[in-house]
Amino acid sequence: MSRNNKVEQPSNEIEKVKKDKEETSIFKKNEKAIKDLIAPGGIDASYTNHIEISSSRTRYARSMIVANLPRMCTFPEFLRGMYTFGDLNVSVFIHPVSEATSQTDLNRTINELESERIVALDRGDINRERIIAQKRMEAEELRDAIAAGFNKLFDSSIIATIFAYSMDELEKYTELLSSEMSKNLIDIKPAWAMQDEAFRSNMPYCDNKMTKSHTFDRRAMSTVFPFFTSEVGHENGIPLGFNKQTGLPILYDNFSSKLTNYNMVIFGKSGAGKSVTIKTITARSAVLMGIESLALDAEGEYGVVAEALGGVNVTLSPNSKTVINLFDIEPENVKDEITGKERTVLSVENKVEDVTNGLLTMARGSTRSKEVNELTKQIISEAVAEEYAALGITNNIESLYVRDDNGGPVNLSENYLGRTKKEMPTIGSWYKRICRKAQENENPDYRFHYSYLVKVMRQYVREYQGQMAYFDGQSTFELLDGVPFINIDISQLEERFARPLAQQIMLSWVWEKYVKKNSEDKAKAAKKRVLVDEAWMLLPYPEAVDFLNTMARRARKRNVSLAVISQKFQDFYEKQEVQAVLTSSETKLFLAQDKSEIQYLKEVFKLSEGEAGFLITCSRGEGLLKVGGDSAILAIQPTKKEFEFVETNLTKQAALERARREAEGRQ
Repeated sequence: MSRNNKVEQPSNEIEKVKKDKEETSIFKKNEKAIKDLIAPGGIDASYTNHIEISSSRTRYARSMIVANLPRMCTFPEFLRGMYTFGDLNVSVFIHPVSEATSQTDLNRTINELESERIVALDRGDINRERIIAQKRMEAEELRDAIAAGFNKLFDSSIIATIFAYSMDELEKYTELLSSEMSKNLIDIKPAWAMQDEAFRSNMPYCDNKMTKSHTFDRRAMSTVFPFFTSEVGHENGIPLGFNKQTGLPILYDNFSSKLTNYNMVIFGKSGAGKSVTIKTITARSAVLMGIESLALDAEGEYGVVAEALGGVNVTLSPNSKTVINLFDIEPENVKDEITGKERTVLSVENKVEDVTNGLLTMARGSTRSKEVNELTKQIISEAVAEEYAALGITNNIESLYVRDDNGGPVNLSENYLGRTKKEMPTIGSWYKRICRKAQENENPDYRFHYSYLVKVMRQYVREYQGQMAYFDGQSTFELLDGVPFINIDISQLEERFARPLAQQIMLSWVWEKYVKKNSEDKAKAAKKRVLVDEAWMLLPYPEAVDFLNTMARRARKRNVSLAVISQKFQDFYEKQEVQAVLTSSETKLFLAQDKSEIQYLKEVFKLSEGEAGFLITCSRGEGLLKVGGDSAILAIQPTKKEFEFVETNLTKQAALERARREAEGRQ
């Protein structure tokens, strides 16, 4: 029995080992290498000018090589446009050239240049002889520097690969990249019929299969290195938030001299934290930098900020007694470009154009009637000009003020302080003029337009109990200087038309009463910011968009920052007329975005795949900050005290209020 047991034991052990091997081989088969995890389904390299990458979604790639370079390289702008382009990979292959080879090649080049110089001299071509002599001298200096060990030559190939999700996008990106690089005199061309080799060269294998190269010396070679930092901000300013990549705070100065303009755009989907962000910026700007702000509040969210900062809160609604007169006109101080001195001017013509555009939007109404055309605009404009003329208001500033029976000012003051100002025209007086002109009109071409205006514009006249008469009458308040925050609440107006109309009229009125008061002399001007919340409401109305563009372009001259806050970036993308707002904004802050709109942001602002992916998945209060050509991942964290007036979530507001009451009860 014992013998049989001894024989069976080894047999059981062999079977167990075999079984373990079978299980191990099965698990081994299921193991995934790194390339299995990152490789696409397939790559089609049969095309001559691009590669097709097949995966869950087809991508297209085009590899390009730097064909020609400028004579001089500038750091750090040499390849900056390529490194910051967006969804693009760049490889720079650098091969040092030995000293012996450098000396041999340079001596040959020097001899060739000397021969060419002698030929040019014999032919009497003085200019060519001078140019070649200069090149020969530079070659000799380079040769001597290499011999002394102060310099060195390098052969370098520069390859870039663009990615896109459609051929149309790929063609567009190719054209954009070529245009961007041409600014630095860099000629970049597709690797025709060598897309496979170029694509492989641009993979992280350190294997250059392309033969095209350029020769750099040590100083020129240093300009190709991407010395970029994720640090965005200024030496002084407000603490905007924390850089999520470095953990360091970001200081931001909206009025830094390094910025080409002071405007700002903030885009994000609903609930991304747009209101909390701009409220935090506004509060810190007022307290730490003395920046005065004015908000066109479309959602009724900024009233608590005005109260917290000791500002003014004005409500415009059908039931309020607040009146905004579209016809208000103010003088402005203009700096003479030659003498540098300031002078006070008055432009009635510009005001007539602004008022006409506002009345034109009113006439079109929410239906944006196509019956309103250039003839309608002409009728409106003529009546507006006649209104000012009837009151004797001209480009002479004296015409704005009341005079006594002898023709002198009622209150004598050289700087117009304390002078009694004339009452301005109103929509009511303009409407009556239109009615009179309609009765007197004998031109059949004008008859329909007069009739249309008489019927439609009646709703804006207070005398006839018009339902939208809050713009008819003398203005009931002034926008004072020195107030940290002025909030104009239009949230109680009807959303579809009355609110966008109020935004347009308020923009014109704010320009007249708030922006134009600021001096063009930066030493005298206060720092002011105008906030336009939910700006997408303005986009369907051409006159409103035109004024927003004008304000964006002219704000810097008055030391004013225009801050546009909006969701629905697609509306901005599809409306070319509003592009000036984007191009005139040096600071851009993108909070969380919808997947449906991220492609538009990528195209316009050249975001990389990583940046676009972050904006889709980031949390509330996180975003991508771009200031000029620099960008950083930002986390905005209001303090506990700031949350009491910046929070817009009603549930969180109630929780904060309960916590405040409990704290007061314990005290």
